[in-house]
Amino acid sequence: MNAPRTVESGPALDAARTALVLVDLMDRIVALPLEPRKGTEVLAVAEELASRFRAAGALVVLVRVERTGVAEQPPGSGLVAGLLRDGDVEIVKRTIGAFQGTGLDERLREHGVTTLVFGGIATNLGVEPTARAAGDLGYDLVFVEDAMAAFTAAEHEASVRLDFPRLGTVVTAARVRPGAE
Repeated sequence: MNAPRTVESGPALDAARTALVLVDLMDRIVALPLEPRKGTEVLAVAEELASRFRAAGALVVLVRVERTGVAEQPPGSGLVAGLLRDGDVEIVKRTIGAFQGTGLDERLREHGVTTLVFGGIATNLGVEPTARAAGDLGYDLVFVEDAMAAFTAAEHEASVRLDFPRLGTVVTAARVRPGAE
C-alpha cells in the first residue's frame, strides 16, 4: 500500500485498475441534515466523479444499505434516481461496511481493481468502515473529501483529517483524474 499522505495534486489513477466507490447515496440518506455540506452537494460532486470515471473506462461501484429484519425497506432506500448506469456495479450491504457478505471484493478483483476512490455518506459511518476493510484487503485508497458528509462537521473532520491520511490519500474532486498516470 502507498504511504499515507494528503496531496494538492491528484494521484496517478490507472482507469483499468481503479474503481470509484460511492456509499449510501440514497434519497433518504441524501436528505438528512449533514455537515460540512448538504447531501445534495455530495451527490452533485459524486455524479460528476462518476461521469469522469465512466468516460475513462473505470469501474463505478454504488453501495446502498438495506435494513435487516424488516419486511419492507423504508421509502427512499433505493439509489438516487439516475445514479446507476449500465456497466456500474450495485452492491447491497446489510452491515456498516460494504465488504462483509456482499461479494464486493470478488467483483473488484474480477475487474482487476487495485485502487479504490471513495465518496459517500456518512464519512465516518459508511465510507470509513468500508475503506478500512478495503485497506485490510490490500487495496490502495483515495478519499475525495468534498464528495462526503457526516452528521456533524466534527465527525467528518475526524475521518478526513485524522484517519484517512493514515489509510491512503485525501484529495478534492478537482484533483481526481482517472486515466491520468
